[in-house]
Amino acid sequence: MVARLVIAAPSSGAGKTTIATGLMAALVRAGLAVSPHKAGPDYIDPGYHALATGRPGRNLDPFLTSEDLVAPLFLHGARDADIAVVEGVMGLFDGLPDGYASTAHVARLIDAPVVLVVDATGQGQSVAALVHGFAGFDTRVRIGGVILNRVGSDRHEEVCRAALDHSGVPVLGVVRRTPGIETPSRHLGLIPVAERRREAVEAVARLGDLVTESCDLRALVALAHTAPQLPAEPWTPGVVPAPHTRVAVAGGPAFTFGYAEQAELLEAAGAEVISFDPLRDERLPDGTKGLILPGGFPEMHVHELAANEPLKKEIAAFGGPILAECGGLLYLATELDGHPMVGRIDAKSQMSPRLTLGYRDAVVTADTVIGRTGERVRGHEFHRTVTDLPGERVYRWRGGADGYAAGRILASYLHLHWAGTPEAATRFVKECG
Repeated sequence: MVARLVIAAPSSGAGKTTIATGLMAALVRAGLAVSPHKAGPDYIDPGYHALATGRPGRNLDPFLTSEDLVAPLFLHGARDADIAVVEGVMGLFDGLPDGYASTAHVARLIDAPVVLVVDATGQGQSVAALVHGFAGFDTRVRIGGVILNRVGSDRHEEVCRAALDHSGVPVLGVVRRTPGIETPSRHLGLIPVAERRREAVEAVARLGDLVTESCDLRALVALAHTAPQLPAEPWTPGVVPAPHTRVAVAGGPAFTFGYAEQAELLEAAGAEVISFDPLRDERLPDGTKGLILPGGFPEMHVHELAANEPLKKEIAAFGGPILAECGGLLYLATELDGHPMVGRIDAKSQMSPRLTLGYRDAVVTADTVIGRTGERVRGHEFHRTVTDLPGERVYRWRGGADGYAAGRILASYLHLHWAGTPEAATRFVKECG
């Protein structure tokens, strides 16, 4: 049995990431092996979770991987852990129609108690009404405790606690308004750990201090142990054979978006996965047969990427299969905000004031290095750039289309979770020869 908690909130901005990351760090300090998870398709929060726990941050998303895979993927990530902490997404019940892919949905699929983080700013007794409403809205979701966040004074705490005494939901922590307790952020949310590691390490340490001082860790652990045995087997990418090909995956500060299961599936398909940094490395790793350029924030590092001419030339001439998602697409284009990129795709990219965000249920319209015509894939878009891609789109969904494929290249804005399409790894490795 894996002890587990879901950290949720009534809405975005209540402090889920602060509390979840701080709780992970505090539990590690207490001597526990903590498995970190994030509901939804977020790439950035899991980086802070990994920093706090020393284990890969993993996502749980029923839309991207299917409902049936959520519990197995959770158990895979939580193997050998003492406790698991799952940070929610948006408000507890917010998601697709009927709450599909919401935090509440994930909590039900892994049968975990929920701790509700409530921003108490400007509230007194109303806190109890809010908690009462959330606790009774869906009885399939068990709210096992409340952490009051941004409490202003001793008197404010007394009023909130007194009101909650009759709610039947215990207060497991009271976090005061604390200037300086924040994580680095910008236009698309938090700044990835890889870009400002020292600041991130310091921020996680402060969050651990805050939760240790403000929350009842013993009660939170006890609540986590009320979660029952899950009737599921851990997901597995398969038996890892001796590698027969080498796949290079871009990393470093500019390319930070990725799911841990992708590398695991590639290895199970026979690949040796090697990371390289396009900001620093002037050559691809020796023996590279396939290239993956994941998402990230190349727009924040455009000068350094443009200046690395040797690597750009090598990628422009690379003959193996290339998969590029979002940030990788921008890097393969001719230009990004007027700066010369690799030029493998005859397209120009630029920043846009509009955020493109959402799930996509797409049909593949042409054979690619990971997909076949007519197959359905589920992905996610998250970007503030536009690209004038040439040719016909290779992904189509209701009201939209995306993706470019030519020869052995597939580039699109669509982020895929390969646990939902494991054949992608097998096909990509086969393309490597």
